[in-house]
Amino acid sequence: MTPVPDNRRFYHGKSPHPFRNLCLSLLIFVVICGLFSVGITRISNRTRQEQKNSLEHALWRGVTQYYALEGRYPETLQDLKDTCGIRYDTDLFFVDYQIGGANLLPDITVIER
Repeated sequence: MTPVPDNRRFYHGKSPHPFRNLCLSLLIFVVICGLFSVGITRISNRTRQEQKNSLEHALWRGVTQYYALEGRYPETLQDLKDTCGIRYDTDLFFVDYQIGGANLLPDITVIER
């Protein structure tokens, strides 16, 4: 039986750093956490935009319904909310409701806070 030569004896390269695997694992973990955070932020922004669009649509539908039932536009936002049952998160959105007259279409603006 012949002895197996020791190949490390003639190896002149660098030996692997003992913390290399740990650093690589931490880097991968941080990248994955960053991507997850970016994804959650994008989904949250998209959801908020959809909520805003839905609120605007509900307000205009309510104004139209109120006019069809009463023969005039609602004088205040509270009248519209009470009659049509519109509810929204006042911490997320500010609704500016400006009426020009009983038979003039109101100006409704929804602003994100």
